[in-house]
Amino acid sequence: MTTQETQGLSKLGSPTAFKFDSPDIAMLEAFPNRYPQNNYVITFEHPEFTSLCPMTGQPDFGVITLRYVPDERCVESKSFKLYMGAFRNHGSFMESLCNKIAEDLTNLLAPRRLTLEGEFNVRGGTGISVRVEYINKQLPADAREELLRLW
Repeated sequence: MTTQETQGLSKLGSPTAFKFDSPDIAMLEAFPNRYPQNNYVITFEHPEFTSLCPMTGQPDFGVITLRYVPDERCVESKSFKLYMGAFRNHGSFMESLCNKIAEDLTNLLAPRRLTLEGEFNVRGGTGISVRVEYINKQLPADAREELLRLW
């Protein structure tokens, strides 16, 4: 049974085809936000994130946390999981991949506000955490202030 909410989604409910080395925005799907009049926070936590160091090929492990206030669209969770898995054999510095994930999601969703945090396991005695923030600058100042108070 297809509803307006699920129309156009191809990954949910179909066999899963995993890609482990080529994250691409085309992997992500969105559905209409049924409550665009509300400011509410959606949080995704991906505690088993893996990628590769582009210099050494050694694995990097971490937790990626996404928080966003949707406008017209929400990310579909299975497509998000597949997209995150596509970084597994992808070589990229942690700073770059966090910015890429945030940029792809911002381009897909055009959210009111989005924060992406990467908390990476210690390797070589050093832990790294990366936080990327986006807020829709076209919103009125009072609306932006309200969004900043949500977390």
